Amino acid sequence: MAETKREIERKYEATEGLALPDLSKVGGVAAVLDKGVVDLDATYYDTADLRLAASARTLRRRTGGDDAGWHLKLPVSDGVRDEVHAPLSAQVPRALAGLVRSRVRDAELLPVVRLRSARDVRHLVDADGALLAEVSVDAVRADRLNGGEGSAEWTEIEVELADGRDPAFLDKVEKRLRKAGVAPAGSASKLARALAETGAKPRKARSARAPKPVTAGDHVLAYLRAQRDAIVALDPAVRSDEPDSVHQMRVATRRLRSAFRSYRKVLDRGVTDPIGDELKWLAGELGVDRDREVLTERIQAALGELPRALVTGPVRGRLRTWSAARRSGSRRHLIAVLDGRRYLAVLDTLDALLADPPLRAAAAEPPQGILAKAVLRDYDRLAELVAQALDAAPGTDRDLAMHEARKKAKRTRYAAEAATPALGKPAKRLAGHAKELQGLLGEHQDSVMCRLALRDLAAQAHAAGESAFTYGLLYGREELRAADCERELPGLSPQKHPRYAADLA
Repeated sequence: MAETKREIERKYEATEGLALPDLSKVGGVAAVLDKGVVDLDATYYDTADLRLAASARTLRRRTGGDDAGWHLKLPVSDGVRDEVHAPLSAQVPRALAGLVRSRVRDAELLPVVRLRSARDVRHLVDADGALLAEVSVDAVRADRLNGGEGSAEWTEIEVELADGRDPAFLDKVEKRLRKAGVAPAGSASKLARALAETGAKPRKARSARAPKPVTAGDHVLAYLRAQRDAIVALDPAVRSDEPDSVHQMRVATRRLRSAFRSYRKVLDRGVTDPIGDELKWLAGELGVDRDREVLTERIQAALGELPRALVTGPVRGRLRTWSAARRSGSRRHLIAVLDGRRYLAVLDTLDALLADPPLRAAAAEPPQGILAKAVLRDYDRLAELVAQALDAAPGTDRDLAMHEARKKAKRTRYAAEAATPALGKPAKRLAGHAKELQGLLGEHQDSVMCRLALRDLAAQAHAAGESAFTYGLLYGREELRAADCERELPGLSPQKHPRYAADLA
């Protein structure tokens, strides 16, 4: 079973003849405890072209010390990583392999570097004897196993913050080390240094190779590249069921599809439409849990606003049962989707699209005219759909019209966001207006879906002999919320705000 730990550490060069200074002088340190020397033996795995190293991820199998096993390190920010630990086994654990699948794809994970370290460990503790940080002096030998040859040796100092401690404590330790002449390490990790000193360096990350946007096509491709990168980066978080990760991945798929449609003068839709269909499939698979999760949170919040006397029957218990009814099965299904050939084919297709984009003639033109026209086209269509929603009869017809307007508001927003780097404040303002309109229309749609859920819950409660009063009360409140949205809509209608379009034109 894999476990995740947040790791906050800093590395320093340990030059020959340089002794570790007295760290008991660091503020807050009551004692420095010598924990002896431990021998560590780690084999690092990667693809032959070092895809994990290129994205600052490391996967190793290590023996020795008190945390022997498989370790996958995922970057969070400078000096901060999440370390996922799994027990020792002969092969890469399935759970860890899944967390790097979006980057590895079908490539084989091979041993690339072996690192053997003699680690001299000291614990910095406070007056109560509680651990503040672990400081180690590591004498390292690296041997290349694949893609290079030779060996390298060096010594480095590593300072790892104890769990729950203030990261500012590391600044105090660093100040003491620098005063003694110790400099920060030139490599972010042992593996990075080993690769650099024993063979070819890993290829640069895709985003690092992207040229500065100049043409309309450049700007659209930069936006598409960012969304592709977001899907790949979010994959481990979705697998780990981290909060909001599924929603963010769905947003990335929607932004891609919207860009394909909005910028059809830039990209050949004969190529992008089939990709958009696959992205729609992926968004649907991601939404199996997400939609019910949103409704559950909405109903729970509404229940919290009711006086206790108006909550009759086991409403909260039934809501929990309703929410969890498909969750375990759908989670397994989602993981199967992410491990499946169809999903990996989507990622490969996006890579191929960005490597050899199907650009039309307009892609070579300056961005100001091409991108502005695309955004204004979406904005004009949004205005039409909002007008249709306001003219529709209350009830189902208006609900459907509001939903269509909401989808167009989202597309208009994404088109304007993609154009903002080229068009500046006018596009940013229009994106903000579209987002506000999207929020109002989204609130209306959430109310529509919530009422359907409440009817389902009420029917289940009635069949079980329970009171359905509270569900009916919540249903009525949702009707009022939807009516409020409909009254607010004219004030946000694009027809009432022509300045956004005028500024962009």
